[in-house]
Amino acid sequence: MLAEVQGSLRYFAGLKPLVRELTGGMERLGFELRLGLGRTPRAALWRARSGQARLAAVPLDLLDADAEFFRSIGAATVGDLMRLPREGLARRCSARVLEDLDRARGTRPEPRTFFVPPRRFSAALDLPADVAHAEGVLFAARRLLLQLEGTLAAQQAGIRRFELSLVHRRGDPTRLEIGLASPARDAGRLGHLLRERLGRLPLAQPVQALRLEAGDFTALHGRSGGMFGDAAADAEDWLQLVERLRARLGRDAVHGLALYPEHRPELAWRNVEPGEWEPRESPRVGARPAWLLQRARPAAPEGLQLLAGPERIESGWWDGDDARRDYFIARSASGAMLWVYREAGEWFVHGLFA
Repeated sequence: MLAEVQGSLRYFAGLKPLVRELTGGMERLGFELRLGLGRTPRAALWRARSGQARLAAVPLDLLDADAEFFRSIGAATVGDLMRLPREGLARRCSARVLEDLDRARGTRPEPRTFFVPPRRFSAALDLPADVAHAEGVLFAARRLLLQLEGTLAAQQAGIRRFELSLVHRRGDPTRLEIGLASPARDAGRLGHLLRERLGRLPLAQPVQALRLEAGDFTALHGRSGGMFGDAAADAEDWLQLVERLRARLGRDAVHGLALYPEHRPELAWRNVEPGEWEPRESPRVGARPAWLLQRARPAAPEGLQLLAGPERIESGWWDGDDARRDYFIARSASGAMLWVYREAGEWFVHGLFA
């Protein structure tokens, strides 16, 4: 892999810190790094492949051309070749040798096609041995999460969900879909959510391989912290708590609530994603209790003291759930504040005021 790092030197405060960061990142991914630095792409490749710190010490075997000729004239390194007269080399060896040498020295341009990161991440990892417990799966999955983080960082992007497939020797893979409350790319945060899901997943069969997939990348730029508190960071902490609860309890167990434009109280709300809000405006309504009963209970009218009302609600004729109710605020014999309604001559308790 070739990388142009001149523009990154100032950010990392020099070449040595950049090299340390590259080396540490590759070690975390479990790869062995052979690094070569050069002023040209060809020189960097030759140094990396040969392990030599100087271009002149690179063996000529890497040129993969005219090997017999080089041995016959006693040339073993690039430095030996550069000391020979150019005109004589041009007559006795192929033009490719001189072109490669010029590219390595920077006297001939060598344009390269820039790498374009994919818009979807997919990576697999074969495990060295079958894993039968969740901790072992999580340990191996961290390498894939680090690869995903690198892909997203290169595009200044984040994701709101990813899927981990556990491949078994027999049967279909076990698929875990992890959802996030806000776009993210930090491997540590993704790993915490994966731990919550794996912690409540019984492994019926050992796992022999993993596959991590993610798409729908979302722009995610860096953010500066505030000097006097950081409301955005506080909101992000709250969203991370929500997503961890959803990973532990299930996606449908944690959600937001929003008002909905419907006069029938039991239908005047909707579940929404955490952090989102129903875009449509809700109707202006009168006083409503904080606690609405899941199902209205019959009530005896003689035990009620009506304090306010009636409020007529007549709706639902179009969907077969017609409601013709007169709502009142009432006080019970025990002093509780109730929200009651009368329908077809019958009285019902529908809510309680705090």
